[in-house]
Amino acid sequence: MAISISVVLLLVVLAVVFLRNGALKISHALVCVLLGFYLASTSMAPTIQNGLTATADIVSKLQP
Repeated sequence: MAISISVVLLLVVLAVVFLRNGALKISHALVCVLLGFYLASTSMAPTIQNGLTATADIVSKLQP
């Protein structure tokens, strides 16, 4: 649960930065949100979650 909240928070921050810089329009942001909700309701959702979890595990094991 902590990973998904962190990812959502990161994506929200990125969306706000892009909106403020003019690189992302409101319509584009809405399409991205709708795509996220659509993907969450498909059979691909567990695969996407597993991929994000594996990526987070790999990144957390990296040492600078």
